[in-house]
Amino acid sequence: MNRLIASARTVARNSSTILLRGESGTGKELFANAIHAEGARRKHPFIPINCAALTESLLESELFGYEDGAFTGAAKGGKKGLFEQTNGGTLFLDEIGDISPRLQVRLLRVLQEGTVRRVGGHNDISVDVRVIAATHRNLEDMIRCGEFREDLYYRLNVIPLTILPLRERKEDIPLLAQHLIRKICAKIDKSEVHLAKESVEILVAQKWPGNVRQLENTLERVINLIDTTEIRPEHLSAWTDISEAGTLRSVGMISKNQQTLQMEIPITGDWPPLKAIVASVEKEVISRV
Repeated sequence: MNRLIASARTVARNSSTILLRGESGTGKELFANAIHAEGARRKHPFIPINCAALTESLLESELFGYEDGAFTGAAKGGKKGLFEQTNGGTLFLDEIGDISPRLQVRLLRVLQEGTVRRVGGHNDISVDVRVIAATHRNLEDMIRCGEFREDLYYRLNVIPLTILPLRERKEDIPLLAQHLIRKICAKIDKSEVHLAKESVEILVAQKWPGNVRQLENTLERVINLIDTTEIRPEHLSAWTDISEAGTLRSVGMISKNQQTLQMEIPITGDWPPLKAIVASVEKEVISRV
């Protein structure tokens, strides 16, 4: 992580395109914002957009803008797109792997030519924008499947930075937890709490598939529900999906020693209705749980 932060600080000084890789919740937008704040463009806008959150047509109009009358419902006088609004600054394109092939072509042109054309427009508009893209998807596999353009990949992958998942940097968890607790307590206007030593050990033992985002949500849930100044192991087991033994409880798990359900169903004669069979199985599962 120290090497990654040092690399991010170094590349922040130039305007080359950066591709942030990492699982969901690792803090890709946080890195993008920090890179912008460290660079020469810090006095200009930093605008993030989640490419997976909008339909193709909405994303196109958001990124490139549109002219007056370009489509039904278009604002009178048209609208500047995010590339124009970010001019001189940094545009963060989160979930870049989710944009459609048609928009991939349009984005490639912006990166190559430094110009955008609004929806319904006929003139190219010059823009000076640093692009930082991010994805949790395997773009190389998408290229092989024909889902992502190879030429766009190389335009985006000028400076690749990969953020490790939380399970591969567990020594960061105590530091992150302390920081997040301070942040959460300030957010909800609550006196600061601290983690018991045993609680820290429980947090470190988790795999955290949702990474830092999951850790933050877990701590916020617990802090909201306790009335003490210390987060103890029983708080974690009572108010989260974490057990005191340090394992995630999975919905649907009957027990640690899973058993096979065996039912007596007659081969001959009249069969009970399917609904009755299902109800009987459900009753047995619930009983064992």
